[in-house]
Amino acid sequence: MSKIIQYKITVIMPALNEELCLAAGVANVLEGFKKYSVDGELIIVNDGSSDRTSQIAEDLAGIHDCIEVLHHEEPQGIGYSFMDGVRSAKGEMVVYVPGDGENDAAEILRYLPLMNHVDIVVPFVINRGVRPWRRRMLSSMFHNIVSLTSSLSLNYMNGNVIYRKSILDGLQLKSRGFFYQAELLLKTIGSGYLFAEVPYIQLRRIDGSSKSTTVSSLLEVVRAYCSTMMDVYLSKGEDVKLASDSITARRLREMSKFI
Repeated sequence: MSKIIQYKITVIMPALNEELCLAAGVANVLEGFKKYSVDGELIIVNDGSSDRTSQIAEDLAGIHDCIEVLHHEEPQGIGYSFMDGVRSAKGEMVVYVPGDGENDAAEILRYLPLMNHVDIVVPFVINRGVRPWRRRMLSSMFHNIVSLTSSLSLNYMNGNVIYRKSILDGLQLKSRGFFYQAELLLKTIGSGYLFAEVPYIQLRRIDGSSKSTTVSSLLEVVRAYCSTMMDVYLSKGEDVKLASDSITARRLREMSKFI
């Protein structure tokens, strides 16, 4: 199959104690690269794991040239891990895929051609029943609160969002935890960047339970939400400088010729 896009993409895979899932998660990403003939890079971020995640990641990097591994001595959070990966990414596009095998990378990579027209691709889950009821309930509450208290109106805010890397340059992230994706969307879409929403199918987690529903994770989400909303409201009315290589900036330059 011929390449579906000319850009290089970096998949960032945060992993905290995922020794039972990591190898399968990595294999899934590499299979996605192959399926769509994508010029891909995979950065595994070992976020202070206490099991064999670190060694497994290094072993996989030794086998596959497209894999890089970053290590944190202590857990820093999924948001911090993602942005750490962004700073090291060589791709023009970046996307988060967790190391727990819950997401099919091919479901996301199939939408790469849209990046010729937008700067952000936002997926939403169409088979939500695959997740435990408690997680679905928390996700629904989270979505409703953010939607009601901001101008962000999306079907889903915690998925595997594809970003043009340059639009994240210089962006200050308040959340180190699971609120980071909503924060990035609030700040990038709020700045006027063009985006598209797309459906995707969620897989079942290979082993264990999600860390997003722990008490510490939920408290971090509340803290990050309050801090981010303060940032968003204080920045209203400020002039936003768009990344010059973004599709949004390019479209605006083209439109200005006719005004």
